[in-house]
Amino acid sequence: MPPTVSGQSVGGMVSGILSILVSLVVGCFGLAGARQGWGPLVGGAFAVLAVTVGLAAIGLGWFSVRQITRSAGRLTGRGMAVTGIVCGAVGMVLTALAMVLALMI
Repeated sequence: MPPTVSGQSVGGMVSGILSILVSLVVGCFGLAGARQGWGPLVGGAFAVLAVTVGLAAIGLGWFSVRQITRSAGRLTGRGMAVTGIVCGAVGMVLTALAMVLALMI
């Protein structure tokens, strides 16, 4: 029986990439409306989404790595799981930087 790709690893990778994309939206809204005063508020709303999705990516990736390690070769997708963990963390860092910039301007 050929090995199967772990669904959690795919979900973690997709969530991590989504976290980075939403963090870019946070930066765009935060910086575009910073002078008018609405930027940090709208950016903060998207920041909650970016952090939630980033935490989901880290959780799914971590769970998937453990599951793949314990499967004794029946599951694959370790690279996607690690990608999800890294992208989720990068997305959360970018979100924090975007919010700091939006509040400082």
